[in-house]
Amino acid sequence: MRDMALGQYYPSDSILHVLDPRVKFIGTLVYICALFVVDGPFGYAFCAAFLFMMIVLSRVPFRLILKSLQPIIFIMIITMLFNVFLTPGEVLWKWSIFKITREGIVLAVRMGIRLMLLVSGSSIMTLTTTPNALTDGMENLFGFLTYIKVPVHEIAMMMSIALRFIPILMEETDKIRMAQIARGADFEGGNFLKRMRNMIPLLVPLFVSAFRRANDLALAMEARCYHGGEGRTQMKPLHYQKHDFIAYLVILGFLAVCILLGVKRL
Repeated sequence: MRDMALGQYYPSDSILHVLDPRVKFIGTLVYICALFVVDGPFGYAFCAAFLFMMIVLSRVPFRLILKSLQPIIFIMIITMLFNVFLTPGEVLWKWSIFKITREGIVLAVRMGIRLMLLVSGSSIMTLTTTPNALTDGMENLFGFLTYIKVPVHEIAMMMSIALRFIPILMEETDKIRMAQIARGADFEGGNFLKRMRNMIPLLVPLFVSAFRRANDLALAMEARCYHGGEGRTQMKPLHYQKHDFIAYLVILGFLAVCILLGVKRL
């Protein structure tokens, strides 16, 4: 659990690290949308090649990208199984009420590829952007929503705190687990229900620790006179640079190619 890459920031001096967080946020949204526009081996190959190029430019180790896929392995397997067995079409294998269709296999492969590319592309943004920069970028992008009374700053702050707490809670979970194993707890033996009951000595201290950390954070924010986003200024205001506009052009070119591939597929 200590090795999970979700919510972590990898410091470097790469091209992606110095980009404006707004560019990376918009680029990630465009990439996610493009994954649902393309359909077919050429489209997915193009998206995978683009992702590979971004990973190389970010100088983030591939092991961190692979570790970002660990939390979705179970979800991906369940999704693929549902598509394999519940999609109607040409039956390849049947036993009782279970059947595997050619269309189900194709759809399952597509969903698996989409999930892997989606999570890997999203992890690039968090690995190359600090939580503070990501908060500032989101608050700046969606600032216009404040005119309709949407608490943009508070929402961005909540997401930033959540991303910051993920690796902390993972480390805390691992410490509690090792401490309980040293006291004789068994988290692996027995059937499913017994293993679930054995998780109670792990979950209770974890929740207590999480609430304690949240309370300490709230007290620290109150001690610093934090009262929301109204009237607050940024220590490092966001300004677009030349490389940010070039990145926008690359994003537009990528989206245009994906749309063309999707149209040709249709």
